[in-house]
Amino acid sequence: MSSKVAIVKGERSIETVSKALDLIGGLRDLSDKPVLIKVNFITTKTWDTGATTDPIVVEALIRAIQAQNQKVYVVESNATSTNADRAAEVTGILALCKKYNVPFLNLSKLEEKVTLHVPNPETLSEVTVPRLVAESYVVSAAKMKTHSETQVTLGLKNMFGLIPTRFKMKYHLKGISKVIVDVNTVLKPALTVIDGFVAMEGSGPVHGTPVQMDLILAGRDPVSTDSVASKVMGFDPHAIYHIQRAAQKGLGRIDDVEVVGERIEVVAREFRRA
Repeated sequence: MSSKVAIVKGERSIETVSKALDLIGGLRDLSDKPVLIKVNFITTKTWDTGATTDPIVVEALIRAIQAQNQKVYVVESNATSTNADRAAEVTGILALCKKYNVPFLNLSKLEEKVTLHVPNPETLSEVTVPRLVAESYVVSAAKMKTHSETQVTLGLKNMFGLIPTRFKMKYHLKGISKVIVDVNTVLKPALTVIDGFVAMEGSGPVHGTPVQMDLILAGRDPVSTDSVASKVMGFDPHAIYHIQRAAQKGLGRIDDVEVVGERIEVVAREFRRA
């Protein structure tokens, strides 16, 4: 797995996202099975609040994927207080999906499931997800945000939303940072794209303050991508449990990452902690 991570600064546009994808070699390798674009809809707030994935990012991903693969879906599951279908409608994702003839799937509604055994688990011995999730490439279309429990919520944390159970609080009680590591152990994203057009600082992941960063990050190694993104936000990735532990477990590289495009120190900003 390449640990190359692209940082692109530019206006909120399809071109900015496409440039980041090009810098990591494009998406030609995502052609032989379905591709799920996993958005972050923890709330029905729109992208400009910094809370949810920007439709522009999703549109750029759809176009890039459809260039070689017509089996593409945009997916999310219900959260404790948010219905994914409602969030898709309010955020503009549903209209976008219709424009490109791409299904939006609420993972909480899919009945055919598989249970994945977690080797050497932190806290979960198994993870049950829709069969489609286990048999597809996952693109983690995450948001750049602070988080009250995990410090940051980026690509690795976004994968937690693949668990279709609505009542996710039970996983928080098990230690959400440990759960994130377990989920990523059995469900490795093929690509992580972090939406930093408008990020969030302070009391994230829902009620923080929007921060206009005009950034897109992209990488195939989810640990490397989150490591770079956390540095952009002024955090030490080694001090963030789920990033550090994922690296220790061989899920990706936290150090010695090849950064292409912008340099971290040029675009970095000290985010206010949650």
